[in-house]
Amino acid sequence: MAKQIIVLFFLSVYLVGCGFEENSSAAAVPLSQDSQTVTNAEFVWQLPPNIAPPFVPENNLMSNEKVTLGRFLFYDKQLSANASQACADCHQQDKAFSDGQVTAIGSTGIVHPRNSQTLVNTAFNHSLTWNNSNLTSIEQQIVIPLFGSSPVEMGLSEQNKNSVLARFQESPHYINLFNKAFPNESVPINFNSIVKSIAAFIRTLNSYNSAFDRFQQGETNALSPSAQRGMALFLSERLACTQCHSGINFNQPSDTVILTGNNNIFQNIGLFNVDNQGGYPLGNQGLIEFTHLKEDMGKFRIPSLRNVELSAPYMHDGSVVTLDDVLDVYSAGGRFVAAGDKAGDGRINPFKNVVIKGFSLAEQDKKDVISFLNSLTDKEFINNAAFSNPLVSSQK
Repeated sequence: MAKQIIVLFFLSVYLVGCGFEENSSAAAVPLSQDSQTVTNAEFVWQLPPNIAPPFVPENNLMSNEKVTLGRFLFYDKQLSANASQACADCHQQDKAFSDGQVTAIGSTGIVHPRNSQTLVNTAFNHSLTWNNSNLTSIEQQIVIPLFGSSPVEMGLSEQNKNSVLARFQESPHYINLFNKAFPNESVPINFNSIVKSIAAFIRTLNSYNSAFDRFQQGETNALSPSAQRGMALFLSERLACTQCHSGINFNQPSDTVILTGNNNIFQNIGLFNVDNQGGYPLGNQGLIEFTHLKEDMGKFRIPSLRNVELSAPYMHDGSVVTLDDVLDVYSAGGRFVAAGDKAGDGRINPFKNVVIKGFSLAEQDKKDVISFLNSLTDKEFINNAAFSNPLVSSQK
């Protein structure tokens, strides 16, 4: 009976909700940002019955042709100014579309300040970057890695964008793909079309077939006893994980979290306290960089826990190496950095969310929680041929 109560409670939490560089300065791409969203009845979403399709912008309805084009562009290095890097270099399928690096590295070799986020279930997220609450559509976000100059990612600019477009305009393969994806445009090969098609592809990167999902659907043997114990701990008031990791993507705060306006998905967990007044390292201070509100110091977007096993290292700056280390940070109620330019006691950061109180965790308990987190890995997702590199066969 206790097990059934746990599963039913977690299912209710689960249904509540049913790694880009946001500081870049970017050249504008003229995309209308219509707030209305619709679903194209002709496009078939590959989603389980309990997951409703995400909304899409009215000016970028889904189509198989757009998704196909977007997939090619996502993997094509020709889209970067120096033809050295593709979107997929920072978002690799076997790593749940993260990259395994501490922080991202751009096409010109510039090391970025933040960790590459996964692209898992991005279409269902209300905010898309580590600390910019203003970027709420995939189309808006894609412009940043393409045209951003601080730091440089793909390296496009007003000076080189036409030469980059020419690579696709001179390719019979891409001419055909663009014409099919945008049949009503007189000049279909343009950056509007590039952004829209990549966005369409990213909206298909949905992962809902983990062992946990199968367990929730009634496959009682899908979770090991250790993972089930870990789930109970994850749900417990003592650990309070679901205060920030609720919803279908495990990245929505619960109603009991102390919220700040509409920015409740950004939270300070006490990673730093460099000035003993709550400060985070310069250039990586979180939501405050956009709101300029003192209380937003150190607030970063709550990441999804889906496929979290595959997306190490962790946190906005990639400074926490393993899931074991992540649990150590939370059990301590924050992080104490003993030495160096980031030294300070994040455990007493005055801007830390009040739910980060710390807890005791036996070694077996820790193993059980990690076993549960590993149950959120969707092996079908990371091996889905529909998400893989379509250029591989032509490059052999």
